[in-house]
Amino acid sequence: MARMALLAVFAVLAALAVAEMASGAVTCGDVTSAIAPCMSYATGQASSPSVGCCSGVRTLNGKASTSADRQAACRCLKNLAGSFKGISMGNAANIPGECGVSVSFPINNNVNCDTLH
Repeated sequence: MARMALLAVFAVLAALAVAEMASGAVTCGDVTSAIAPCMSYATGQASSPSVGCCSGVRTLNGKASTSADRQAACRCLKNLAGSFKGISMGNAANIPGECGVSVSFPINNNVNCDTLH
């Protein structure tokens, strides 16, 4: 259950990041795979995001290069987030910065995915 919430939070992070890479349709499977390595940091079990976590966030950020892709990723993660407990929103919000990924929106479960550009 906590794993899904983490995935949702990180999808929001990646979905909110402005990407300059080639566009690709983002699926919920893409989001889940990319964000899964971030779970230990988001739940406070690790002191920093893993290399795999940062790689996943960067990959998802690159795939979510259009407004529609970012909105789709955001929706996937928000849906997953409602299913998990134990996620530290402070840790989740820190992941982009810790991984060197620029995010131009606040990272939280209250983000309106429809407003992402």
